[in-house]
Amino acid sequence: MSTAANPPAGFVPAARTEAVAHMPGANVPWYIWTGAAAVTSATIGGSWDVAWHRSIGRDTFWTPAHLMIHLCGVLAGIIGLWLLLRATTGRDPQLRAASVSVFGLRAPLGVFFAGWGGVAMLTSAPFDNWWQNAYGLDVKIVSPPHALLILGIRAVGFGILLLTLAEMNRAADAHAANYTRLRNILLYIGGLSVGGCMFFIQEYTWDVVLHRASAYVALSIAVPVMFALYFQITGFQWAATTTATIYMATLIAEILIYPLFPAQPKLGPVFNPVTHLIPAKFPPLIVVPAFLLDLLWQRTKGWKFWQIALVSGVLFTAVMVCIEWPFASFLLSKASQNRFFGTMYFDYNARATDYDRARIFFHPQSGWLLTKGLLWAAFAGAVSTWVGLRGGRWMRGVQR
Repeated sequence: MSTAANPPAGFVPAARTEAVAHMPGANVPWYIWTGAAAVTSATIGGSWDVAWHRSIGRDTFWTPAHLMIHLCGVLAGIIGLWLLLRATTGRDPQLRAASVSVFGLRAPLGVFFAGWGGVAMLTSAPFDNWWQNAYGLDVKIVSPPHALLILGIRAVGFGILLLTLAEMNRAADAHAANYTRLRNILLYIGGLSVGGCMFFIQEYTWDVVLHRASAYVALSIAVPVMFALYFQITGFQWAATTTATIYMATLIAEILIYPLFPAQPKLGPVFNPVTHLIPAKFPPLIVVPAFLLDLLWQRTKGWKFWQIALVSGVLFTAVMVCIEWPFASFLLSKASQNRFFGTMYFDYNARATDYDRARIFFHPQSGWLLTKGLLWAAFAGAVSTWVGLRGGRWMRGVQR
């Protein structure tokens, strides 16, 4: 564990600004806890909604899953309005001093991101309902209302991240205990953010495609940037391991909990009888390369970013292939068909001849084609790491 006064082996943080004079109290503000609850609500609601579509189909907009998703936007709106009014009217001098001005309105920088995200999420609700009624089919992830919703969720998450980070940076010298609490909240949000990135690439990382290079290219693009970012902004030496563990724990909890609830399809055709909610697939073992990246970054604080990124990209890809390649074979075997790994759960519209239900790999690669793809994955991992390091270093200076 560490504080800003004695940070763990990491990278050089940006210099503090004069806003450090406006120190917060010894307690985490209510709006930080509320922001974390908003991100949690969107995460649970999103996974629940996917399970609903895989098990039941789209029956009505007013499902509990949809309400949990949009609760995130409501909470973000409450936070944004309260902080905006307090800072703009000058009722809270310390908050005003730790705010930025946008078109004459004052608030912490994160409020403007979270506020826009909340508006986008709430706007997407009637848009999505109209879209469903107009086309009358179960939706896909990529649709105009869903694109607006997902952008809104990501904006809220980024806004809450900036809000928490600024509070943590201002608390660094005044309240060590408060700094640690805020850092832990950031790590929790980081774990949910990793889950959000993995959600986008899930179709490229299913167990049946893990013997193709494209799966590792997708992982190398989406994951190292998040690990490097949170390693930088939290200054915690096990940030990557912690965020990866939170992500995997949420997916495993979903596999264990969702099948306990009954569900039946309301759309056709039904190729696979379903009697309960269908959970997500077992997550890739990203915690292993996360642990090794943490060890690497603790020992390379004197290196240039491009050097760290290059080694990190190769390390991440190599470890993922060595771990996930044989693990994928296990997931397609009968040994994984149990409540923990959950490989016997399939969508109601999954045909018996599909690769997924047949438990066979989708066009596995080998030879030069595979090697070339994995080299691209290593390069993508290096670029992803570099972006995370640079972005995290800039964000270490955020105090407003």
